[in-house]
Amino acid sequence: MRVLLSIGFKISRFLYAVSGITLVFMMLLTVFDVILRMFGRPITGAYELVAFAGAVVVGFALPLTTWTRGHVYMEFLIERLPDHVRNFANVSTRIIGIILFALAAYNLIEVGIDLYNNGEVSPTLQLPFYPVAWGVGVCCFIMCLVLFCDILKIYGDEYE
Repeated sequence: MRVLLSIGFKISRFLYAVSGITLVFMMLLTVFDVILRMFGRPITGAYELVAFAGAVVVGFALPLTTWTRGHVYMEFLIERLPDHVRNFANVSTRIIGIILFALAAYNLIEVGIDLYNNGEVSPTLQLPFYPVAWGVGVCCFIMCLVLFCDILKIYGDEYE
């Protein structure tokens, strides 16, 4: 159990670092594009790059955000329940989350395969779409691992 929790945390932390670096890239690209536009020299494809990067930022940040419970969480109701009911509610929502993220991951991988087979690329820079779809799809599978780790923490009395 400890090994799986450690692996899940390390993968999530790595993806979060990639997300952070991508966010800095988006910020710098936008700032430089705005400055260069004032001189009549916008960065070609900046809109496309920001759109691709936005998908990476959101998708890659999800696992660690879930691990640290950095998202909006309605604790005020759950905290008032007895332990066994609270654990049941937490495990139930994690199982539903695993199913939903597994479906999202599967569909994103399928979409990526279709984009790859059809040779879909962005209009200006001609960048392929499929790596982003596959990357976010893999992150959804990692989300399943994180949610499963939450279930392990609940049963191991390590869930705060």
